[in-house]
Amino acid sequence: MSGFFGSDNWPFSRGTRRRFNPFGSYDEIKREMERDFEESFRNIEKMVPKDLIKEYDTAQGKVREIGPLVYGSSVTIGPDGKPKVKEFGNFKPSQLGGSGYFGSPMITSEREPMSDVTETDKEVKVVVEMPGVSKENIKINAYENKVEVKTEATKRKYHEVIEIPVDADIETAKSNYNSGIL
Repeated sequence: MSGFFGSDNWPFSRGTRRRFNPFGSYDEIKREMERDFEESFRNIEKMVPKDLIKEYDTAQGKVREIGPLVYGSSVTIGPDGKPKVKEFGNFKPSQLGGSGYFGSPMITSEREPMSDVTETDKEVKVVVEMPGVSKENIKINAYENKVEVKTEATKRKYHEVIEIPVDADIETAKSNYNSGIL
């Protein structure tokens, strides 16, 4: 046959209808993605701090649990109208330049908690989310234009140094902790 639709190269012509697999390239892409995922998981396992790896036996066999690995971001619009993106967690994607295509992520035992600083004419308010810890385990240090918040002697470890306005009066600072919010 002649013409585009009648040619033997057209995938929907009668002679090739059974041989053409429109998902053929998808299957190969899926296999490649699975290989990449398995390799990434093996690499992450090598970088995780030992206190985030737990092994235990189940009826199905031995299980190795890694984590928790936490990564998130929050976006706020500042008074200038520009968005501010802040990352939190204990798993930070790396920048280009490490091993692999995207480089190696940074994984720590301590989570950087989600936090926010708001400023009014009368006060500077710092809100930090630290679920799963008691108030007695939270340590707060304020100096110059920074507040350091961390947990001690607890299963969940948090640590962050938060910048505050230079004119904030740290001598009159107060704190309270309720339901995981400082």
